[in-house]
Amino acid sequence: MMAGRGLSHSLICGALAICVGAMAASPALAKRSKHGIKHSAKNAAIRLQSAKVENLDFESMPGWKDDDHAAAYDSFLKSCTAILRGSKQMRAARPIYSALFNVCERTRTAGKLDRDQARAFFETNFKPVRLAQQGQTDGFFTGYYETEVQGSRVQTPEFSIPIYTAPAATIRGKQSKVFAHLDRAKIEDGALNGKKLEICYVKSPIDLFFAQIQGSTRVKLDSGATLRLNYVASNGLPYTPVGRHLIDRGIISKEDMSMDRIRDWMVANPEEGKELRRKNRSFVFFRETDLHDHEECIGAQGIPLTPGRSLAVDKKIHVYGTPIWIDAELPIESEKPETKFQHLLVAQDTGSAIIGPARADIYFGTGDAIGSIAGRIKQFGRFVMLVPSSVELKGDEPPEVPLPKPRPNLVADAHPAAASQHQ
Repeated sequence: MMAGRGLSHSLICGALAICVGAMAASPALAKRSKHGIKHSAKNAAIRLQSAKVENLDFESMPGWKDDDHAAAYDSFLKSCTAILRGSKQMRAARPIYSALFNVCERTRTAGKLDRDQARAFFETNFKPVRLAQQGQTDGFFTGYYETEVQGSRVQTPEFSIPIYTAPAATIRGKQSKVFAHLDRAKIEDGALNGKKLEICYVKSPIDLFFAQIQGSTRVKLDSGATLRLNYVASNGLPYTPVGRHLIDRGIISKEDMSMDRIRDWMVANPEEGKELRRKNRSFVFFRETDLHDHEECIGAQGIPLTPGRSLAVDKKIHVYGTPIWIDAELPIESEKPETKFQHLLVAQDTGSAIIGPARADIYFGTGDAIGSIAGRIKQFGRFVMLVPSSVELKGDEPPEVPLPKPRPNLVADAHPAAASQHQ
């Protein structure tokens, strides 16, 4: 799905953005990859760009011993199925990927692990490193989910809003952009009529809009069957978060902003809601999948996501399959951020809105109740990356700010007695 989520994810599901940052034993040996990562041929040190790095130990991490590490390990095993298919060229180009490959090889003989065994596995094979964006102290977390809507295979007065797929050539060719000359308004006004791209129809343009934001949806057909739809492409136009406009207009406060509040406002204000949606010119196209009802949607790594154990990260910084420890207080049990969330998750998805070394989108699952929880997550907290033990991770040094040159009249008076006159 991709926390391309329509707006943001590339997964088969959809999420609300490691190849990691780089290495360099010496400037002469350093090379920058197309992802902005520098590699050194001489060691396994990696410099994570734009990040502050703080080495920790597991004993210093509140809640670490209390988590269900067996659940985290099961999610990690899913990532290993994809990692172990990686080529030698991929491992050579990406040191973190190579190190994760070696860890995943050890799972082949480990077998099924209980909570204590799984915790020992992570503590043996990884070391915890707290990350933050330069100039900040914490990471920032949001949530995403798979929407569920009512629909019909045929257009009716009740079900009149089309969900479009992309042209067949796009699906086969894995293109990411289609109909770049058409924005949301033109498509909603019928620019794709007659192209036979309709998958099904839903009741409300609001339902379609939120399915596009999340990047995946379950459509409960009037026949009783369920369609599983996932992101396949977009028109490539920039995604504009509509909540920002409501905040700027003073309609919803920043503290109260959530997906539910946006939906409620659009329902209560249909014409203004239509205008607001059209400010987001991005438009997402879907494809049908063969997933069954009991199966979770697929993340950008190509493996099924696990509610509460999968998250979307910035794919230009992090490698899929990297374990991430989150320590935050989130609005899960109520609308107040009072629920302790101290869990080990695995990076398995991405999203265009997920940018930065300590930015993550937590996958919560499916359904309206889950969507209400995911839609109100917007909290800061500790972002701890579990780095393979064989890798040394470094952060960026803060940029040096040159001191201003002394004023000419002070240069001649550079004497302790003279200086005291200016205190």
